[in-house]
Amino acid sequence: MALTALTRASAGRRCAVAGTVAATSLALVGAALPAPRPVGIGDHLFPQLGNPGYDVRSYDISFDYSGDNSKPLSARTVIDAQITGSMERFNLDFAAGDVRSVRVNGRSAEYARAGEDLVVTPGAPLHRGSWLHIEVRHTSDPTRKNGGWVRTADGLAMANQADAAHRVFPSNDHPSDKAMFTFRVRAPRGLTVVAGGLPAGRTRAARQTVWTYRSGHPMATELAQVSIGRSAVVRSTGPHGLALRHVVPARQRKALEPVLNETSRQISWMERRAGKYPFETYGVLAADADFGFALETQTLSLFEQNLLSSRQVPDWYRESLMVHELAHQWYGDSVSPHRWTDLWLNEGHATWHEWAYAEKRGGIPVEKRVRASYEQSDTWRERYGPPAALLPARKSGKIELFTPIVYNGAAVVLYALRARMGEQAFARLQRAWPRRYRDSSATTADFIALAGEVSGRDQSAFLKKWLYGKTTPPMPGHPEWKQQPPPQRPAGKAGKAGKARASTARSLERARADGR
Repeated sequence: MALTALTRASAGRRCAVAGTVAATSLALVGAALPAPRPVGIGDHLFPQLGNPGYDVRSYDISFDYSGDNSKPLSARTVIDAQITGSMERFNLDFAAGDVRSVRVNGRSAEYARAGEDLVVTPGAPLHRGSWLHIEVRHTSDPTRKNGGWVRTADGLAMANQADAAHRVFPSNDHPSDKAMFTFRVRAPRGLTVVAGGLPAGRTRAARQTVWTYRSGHPMATELAQVSIGRSAVVRSTGPHGLALRHVVPARQRKALEPVLNETSRQISWMERRAGKYPFETYGVLAADADFGFALETQTLSLFEQNLLSSRQVPDWYRESLMVHELAHQWYGDSVSPHRWTDLWLNEGHATWHEWAYAEKRGGIPVEKRVRASYEQSDTWRERYGPPAALLPARKSGKIELFTPIVYNGAAVVLYALRARMGEQAFARLQRAWPRRYRDSSATTADFIALAGEVSGRDQSAFLKKWLYGKTTPPMPGHPEWKQQPPPQRPAGKAGKAGKARASTARSLERARADGR
């Protein structure tokens, strides 16, 4: 794929990281290869995710769905990449599926499993600057624990964040390596398939239909979405002619339409704060399942349909959660984290806009939520680490990634930055960030530098204390705000997407707690 001007900066950054394998790989030429082993790009929080030596430009992924979501899907993943470091073998992230064959540049290749990696040895060495065409025939198992598939009442949906995409399809499963995607899904007649991006064809044969979708912008693997089920697709037009499409259980279409109709107004509100919507389409996917979170899958945000249809939470709260996932299309999707320690940029901004929209719609004032979170910030920092320096996985091997410090705690950092910069400069920064790094990945250092550029004042020392300090700095303009002692009872586990919403009743409880 030819790079656009918007993606060159991130591609250069990816190539520099991927190229670190070159010297090691060259030393292996002509020598016996060591035993296959998992490798990674050195992410502090997921050290074995991502793979050096190549830069993926596109994925073309096919699934064959039988109609039974308790059985593995037959699948084929085709990857086109540019080689950034000469090597005799390379790794793909892949687990939770059987591999039937691997071909590299049209020829059969040897492969072996190592941890959660698929280690591929082609018939000839690979040289820097050349192209790599990989075809893997495999299965994709929706029944595996911690996999990327969500089994719904009538089919499947994807939820790959943060590290589950490679349990669905072979990939370079790290958000720093974004690529174009094509999905082709064969499913029985009577089922509807929708994926991120736009439709690119539909063909029928006998009792089956093949649905094809293509992304219009590069995407991180964690943001891929494929929905299969007895669904209705609700179409409308949003601001400046934007194509809106929502995917809902067919029997819930009428009940959910009033909620879906809020989306156009929400996009207009976000565009005033973050700039023009960055993708080709948008919509809400209401899945008939209970999974306890919402997710910003690119162009098609995932929600539990019960949360959207329930009357147990106030309208302002439900709508603010919709804005949280919508805001991610700018902060987290269009601009992805370069490392998982940059996650605070995604969740802090999405939480900030969630809180602002909640206040606009008659909910809890932003300042009240900020103060409540500020008072707990030291407790969160001790347990999870500072917003931009999260603690790595504990002995159990399970990392606590989506925690209050990267949601509420990161939003508190943004509130402090606004107090320092002033409202007008902060508003310019909110628009400048997704414009500067659109369709790429960016780092915390990039954000700090841009904050200084926009404000005309070096923000490094200020932000580093807030982002990396073991204790929370004083809040500008609020010397009366103090840290509170940690609660006596154990804190509950945090989940994804503001996102620990395992039930609508717990959502209401959380809303009340935020505004205590």
